[in-house]
Amino acid sequence: MSHTLTQLVAATGRLRQQFPYLPRAFRLVRSAAGGLTFLWLALLFAQGLLPVASVYLTRTLVNGVAALTGSGGGWRAMQPLLPAAAAMALTLIGIEVCQSAGKWLRTAQSERVQDHVHELIHTQALRLDLSFYDNPGYYDQLHRARIDALSRPTALLENTGTLLQSLITLTAMGWVLFSFGIWIPLLLAIGTVPALLVVLRHTIRFHRWRVHNTAAIRQASYYDLMLTQREAAAEMRLFGLGRHFRSLFQNLRQRLRLEQVQLARSEAVAQGAAALFGLASMAGALAWMGRLALRGTIGLGDLALFYQAFFQGQRMMRSLLGSTGEIYRNLAFLENLFEFLALEPRIAEPEKPLPHPGLNREIALRDVSFSYPGSSRTALANFNLTIPAGQITALVGENGAGKTTLIKLLCRFYDPEQGRVLMDGTDIRDLALAPLRQRITVLFQDPVHYHDSVYNNIAFGDLDTNPGKERIEAAAHASGADAPISRLPRGYETVLGKWFGGAELSGGEWQRLALARAFLRDADFIILDEPTSAMDSWAEADWLLRFRQLVAGRTALIITHRFTTALQADMIHVMDQGRIIESGSHHQLLAAHGHYEESWTRQMRQSCD
Repeated sequence: MSHTLTQLVAATGRLRQQFPYLPRAFRLVRSAAGGLTFLWLALLFAQGLLPVASVYLTRTLVNGVAALTGSGGGWRAMQPLLPAAAAMALTLIGIEVCQSAGKWLRTAQSERVQDHVHELIHTQALRLDLSFYDNPGYYDQLHRARIDALSRPTALLENTGTLLQSLITLTAMGWVLFSFGIWIPLLLAIGTVPALLVVLRHTIRFHRWRVHNTAAIRQASYYDLMLTQREAAAEMRLFGLGRHFRSLFQNLRQRLRLEQVQLARSEAVAQGAAALFGLASMAGALAWMGRLALRGTIGLGDLALFYQAFFQGQRMMRSLLGSTGEIYRNLAFLENLFEFLALEPRIAEPEKPLPHPGLNREIALRDVSFSYPGSSRTALANFNLTIPAGQITALVGENGAGKTTLIKLLCRFYDPEQGRVLMDGTDIRDLALAPLRQRITVLFQDPVHYHDSVYNNIAFGDLDTNPGKERIEAAAHASGADAPISRLPRGYETVLGKWFGGAELSGGEWQRLALARAFLRDADFIILDEPTSAMDSWAEADWLLRFRQLVAGRTALIITHRFTTALQADMIHVMDQGRIIESGSHHQLLAAHGHYEESWTRQMRQSCD
């Protein structure tokens, strides 16, 4: 007993902690569903009061019929009961209409609220910086927000509505005596056949709709993944693609939502018609009961009324308890959603951002130390590097040396724990994020394969400028992607990727497409992370012949394992365990007989073999 009491106290305390989320959930639903919320409230009160009206009218009709039975009155004696009978018919019709309308209304609310919650989650996921993707706890929060809590605001609203409706009905029932006729099993069964057919028909219709729209639903899921998955996070931020993919998602979801609401509306109308048939069966039963009463076969209307009141009271109590439990469970999930939406990015915009200084002298990292969140391993320690403006700088080294970490610091996906990253002497933390990233273009080591047209795969590199066909083709030519594009069935209009039945490219062809995306942006600073790693030797040789011309007048940083690529640089830096161990031109490094010369000799020997 004491253990049960302790659990009850703990649950009550937990509910009290979660209670502040209740008004937030209602505000969220109201902002998403708008006028539907007020319609829901009106329907709620109607559904709560109509059963009470039914009971009142039942007492009037039953007692009136009982009195007529005792007096032996005929048709004329029954005429005073006709208004009550008509009111009862209208009340029962109103109950059924409210139930059908309520189902349609819940579907419409649910679809709108889900889209609104999707929008909140997408905005938040794009707002947070890359460090969150290094934390497994973030993935848990994101999953709970996207999957577990997505439909909870609507469910909470529905549970609260059921609770309030039950309270209204239960309170009113306390003031009246209940009961409503005796059901005739055969007519009841016949009355439910149309409703059963409606359910079967609309289940089949919804299944067909689901099958027909499977590709569209998966496409919406793909856009959702692009907005939230780690693989796309860097390019979404650097190239500012969030708004584009959010628009694609919203347009597709709007179509799916409207079709689903239309199905629900059609089902609600059919269910209403089936309910009217059921009411006709009930009316037949009531007519038969009235005939028996006129004959004096039955009586005791007040007793029947009491039985119905008792039955309704029990049902309302069960509903109250069930709704309270559902509210508790939904609040627990909503807590996860609101906790996710409350996360703040660690990369902060400066309060008073400085104007971008341009890139005329150098980019410099001074005494930079950095470790990834949650990692005890130091990626960079007291690191120093100068990247002269207008020149090509190469970084070579083993995996894990810290080369890719530099890209994330230069794009300000992370901030160093110590030291500074300077652009022409200005700390990049003093610059606004969007203008800083707009002046940088990057080929990432694992570029995103957008399941979209070739044209868009390149255009995403500078979507804000709405690049035309001439710029797209020039970028493709610069990267060497024009040759494989010309072999595609529809050229630049060809959809790529297998998700939607498009063409597939090889690893090297995808890489050249990503290079075109990077070259499209007219940026001061070009960063290429393993730009030829997926190319064969012929494609690499062709691309290297044009590379210096492509980056002429701009600052370029190449991160590579291939010394043939590093040869194109004006200055080569060798990295090992988060620090620079050798620097110089290719010939200077060979003459130094150090780590570079040893690796060069080994790589050349392997290529000859």
